[in-house]
Amino acid sequence: MILNLEHIDKNYGQGQIVVPALKDVNLQVNEGDYLAIMGPSGSGKTTLMNIIGCLDRADAGSYYLDGIDISKLNDKELSDIRLNKIGFVFQTFQLLASDKAIDNVALPLIYAGVKKEERLQRAKEALTRVGLEDRIDFYPNQLSGGQKQRVAIARAMINHPKVLLADEPTGALDQSSGRQVMELFTELNKEGVTIIMITHDANVASHAKKMMRIVDGELSEGV
Repeated sequence: MILNLEHIDKNYGQGQIVVPALKDVNLQVNEGDYLAIMGPSGSGKTTLMNIIGCLDRADAGSYYLDGIDISKLNDKELSDIRLNKIGFVFQTFQLLASDKAIDNVALPLIYAGVKKEERLQRAKEALTRVGLEDRIDFYPNQLSGGQKQRVAIARAMINHPKVLLADEPTGALDQSSGRQVMELFTELNKEGVTIIMITHDANVASHAKKMMRIVDGELSEGV
């Protein structure tokens, strides 16, 4: 098992006004799984993604990622986990406008202490993997939405993470580009990449091997 959440609670608010975002969430993900978590706006799915991605901490419960007890880590150790074990793909791409595609992809390797020559070689290989070998020197404003998302996927995979987290990965794309991105996810999963995808779109979720639903902070099987 690559990921195990048990009895996770997360609340927001101050004083006597407490809004529960996650209620007794349990989730087990095995290596090589491809899971879609569906839910409407305000259901808690982004909060859940943030906890899985070590961007936020649960108020109660336990979380183990690749055998590591996440609740016991300090901020520096959480940063190392995000760098080395988790790849992130966001709806809004999160690319640096001033950097070429190859530099955007290579960015995590700077923080990992990889030398420049190796960084650029690995970034080029990653861009080739997502079909953008002819766009390595393009800036984000020279790329289509689908191409930007493929750059983001290449960046997410550059450090060979244990888990790829995708938050509404087709939300900003047209239908054709969205299909291409989902086909790429399917290929990556076939190669052994573990994927957890948050979406409100049933068509997008249908590409996953397994679907779960979150409503009012409660996670359940099926859609």
